[in-house]
Amino acid sequence: MSIKTKLSAIIFGSVSLILALNLTLNLQTTRSNLREESVNNMKMTARQIAVAVEQSSYSSNYVQQQIAQNLRLAAILASEELDPDYRNVNNQQLRSLAARLGVSNISLLVKTEDDVVVARSSDPNELGLSTKGWGYWYVAFLELFAGQRVSVKQGQTMEHFWSGPFEYSTSNPQFIEKWGYYYDSSTNYIIDPYIRSSAISDYVKIMNPDEIVRQSRDVNPELLEITGINPRTFGSSTMQADGSDSINQKLRNQPVQYGTYIFGNVEEDKSAVMTALARQEPVTLDTEARGKRVLKTFIPIQQPWADDYVISVVMDYSAISTVIRDELINNITTSILLLILFLILSYVLAGLVTRPIQDILAKVNDVARGVFEPPLHVKSRDELGQLSHRVNAMTSNLLQHTNRLNQTLEENRAVKEHLESVINGTSDAIHTVDMEGRITSTNRAFEKLYGWSAKDVLTKTPYLVPATVQKQEDARLRELRDGVVLPPVETIRLKRDGSIVEVSVSTSIIRDEEGKPKAFVHVSRDMTERNRIEELLRRSEKLTTVGQLAAGVAHEIRNPLTTLRGFLQLQREKQLLIPLHVDLMLSELDRINMIVSEFLILAKPQAVHFQLKDVRYILQDVVSLLSSQSHLFGIEFNAHYSEAPATVHCEENQLKQVFINILKNAIEAMPSGGTIQVVQEVRDDAVVIAISDEGEGIPEDMLPKLGEPFFTNKETGTGLGLMVSQRIIQAHKGSLEIKSEYRNGTEVTITLPSADETEAG
Repeated sequence: MSIKTKLSAIIFGSVSLILALNLTLNLQTTRSNLREESVNNMKMTARQIAVAVEQSSYSSNYVQQQIAQNLRLAAILASEELDPDYRNVNNQQLRSLAARLGVSNISLLVKTEDDVVVARSSDPNELGLSTKGWGYWYVAFLELFAGQRVSVKQGQTMEHFWSGPFEYSTSNPQFIEKWGYYYDSSTNYIIDPYIRSSAISDYVKIMNPDEIVRQSRDVNPELLEITGINPRTFGSSTMQADGSDSINQKLRNQPVQYGTYIFGNVEEDKSAVMTALARQEPVTLDTEARGKRVLKTFIPIQQPWADDYVISVVMDYSAISTVIRDELINNITTSILLLILFLILSYVLAGLVTRPIQDILAKVNDVARGVFEPPLHVKSRDELGQLSHRVNAMTSNLLQHTNRLNQTLEENRAVKEHLESVINGTSDAIHTVDMEGRITSTNRAFEKLYGWSAKDVLTKTPYLVPATVQKQEDARLRELRDGVVLPPVETIRLKRDGSIVEVSVSTSIIRDEEGKPKAFVHVSRDMTERNRIEELLRRSEKLTTVGQLAAGVAHEIRNPLTTLRGFLQLQREKQLLIPLHVDLMLSELDRINMIVSEFLILAKPQAVHFQLKDVRYILQDVVSLLSSQSHLFGIEFNAHYSEAPATVHCEENQLKQVFINILKNAIEAMPSGGTIQVVQEVRDDAVVIAISDEGEGIPEDMLPKLGEPFFTNKETGTGLGLMVSQRIIQAHKGSLEIKSEYRNGTEVTITLPSADETEAG
């Protein structure tokens, strides 16, 4: 076979291949265009439905706002009539009050150790109802009890009040109700008035988007199905194949919010829904359902007033297939005619191009191997000659670009090595996180601060942000995505061993050429030592302030006490009063003056006179002194003293002051009454006094701050009493320890060295 024939066959085969590729490309383009057009139509339909739903929601929100205001007014009126303690309210009283206020029912919600439950209600079906599994409703209850403004975006929030959206009743699922929750800290319960009416149920059904869905399908018969999907419950273990769910039956958690779910594949659709939400862009599936080839598009819909959801639009693929089949027949007919014509022309042209082809091919092979010299020798000026010139020009350009690329590669390598040395040499921990939350790079300081090596973070993403600050961190990242420049923030992070480290974090965002967020760069600086020094400075300043306050108070009180003493002495000389009473008054005034003098301890040390005293008798005097006050609050002392003497070196009035401070704190911590245990023992060479109450206890986060000046959980306290007590016990070479469990009382243990141990020292 001659070269001409071969070339002709090659040209013919090439053209055939080109036509076949062109035919395939046209087919794919047609299919792609038709599919894209169909998807755009489905997206447009979904957007129209979403807008209609949004408009309906605005109308519904206005109605809910008006009802919420009425419920809040009813709750305020109810709070004025009800006892602040739910235990003093009965269900009959709530039924009567609900009738007078024009609401269906009123319930009282009480916070337990790990739940919020309905303790009282005019509806018996509500009693004992737990709310722990109610999602954002439970979050709203906890925020109300905490005195915070409710942050839940669903429903309506007002001062001391939150109203949930229209929802099916838990106790009566056949009703759609509207609730309101009011708490102003004057009671120990949340007031929950709510309206149960068939008018509300009818209104919610009227606002349902199913009618909009039906009209959209009537306009476009190729649309088989439109479905509003709730991604939070769609595909759950309790969801049926038709979209129904025996557990998630509420308006807020129904898997199918509106429309039908007939052409569905739960597992396949759930994956597409999650992908659409994650990417915030539509996801299209070409699949089969109910024996038909269909095109499904899942469009994520963002709602400013509620959680995002997804609209699924199902279209019959037969409309696309018909157009593609007609286009394919036309293209095949045209291609066959072109092949016949080109077969004749290719044989004629083959002889004209065979001679210089070998040279050009050899040169191309050299270039492919990286050999650019020597250039191709050109004799003719025809197209092949021009092609030879172009090959030479291309070879020259490739040689220049290759040299430039090699030079640029070397420069980039040097810059990279320099940057890596700078990053690894800094003392601040640096790590880069992509938009999926994966750590892509770290430096040596990161491993030193957090304990994670670069190899570990690539295989397993560490949890650096504690749950307590996760919400704050998410908000900062959102602001950075929006282009806000944020200053460094002082926060906490988790090390690999689970310990907390205080850090200053500076975060910046990396964007690609199109300006889209690509990654975050976090620079962390260990702030533990600096914060510790600042805390010591703050404590020092507080102590200085307390000393100045103590000196001023002592100075102001001493003057009237001196005047009163002189007046009483004058009365005794003239014998206008009973001398015994006068002596007692003078004695007590001396004691008050001594207590005030001891208050000066906070300003400057003062000399005290230590004596051998039995702690048992000092405790007995203090308990007897406070017994009358404790009886007024329904509190009894249960005191136990050791049989052996409990002698210590002490200043009696100072110890009395300590015991009075601690016992008064115990009395004030038990407004509902109870028993205070006072136990005195002799252990080894020490005298131990343990005082425990049955009060509310002290939260764990407040325990480390006890004894600091001006730190107190009392509305009128100063925090100085405990500080003075600690100073006195320290002056007696003893220790004062406080143990407390929130809601389970507090125990204060005082340990003093016995007289023998002190003398030995």
